[in-house]
Amino acid sequence: MTWFIFAGDMLVMAFMAALAVWVLWGGSSEAVDEAARIPLQDELDGMKDDPGDG
Repeated sequence: MTWFIFAGDMLVMAFMAALAVWVLWGGSSEAVDEAARIPLQDELDGMKDDPGDG
């Protein structure tokens, strides 16, 4: 059972790595930069909406 879980994890990791390589090689520099900004922009948007402690 442990080998089954390990093999599944390795397949998922290989898929994610292949997807990252595919996006980096296939996308334009501007598209990659825009995609990289998504988590930061979400964080900044969340701070704007948060009224704070008072």
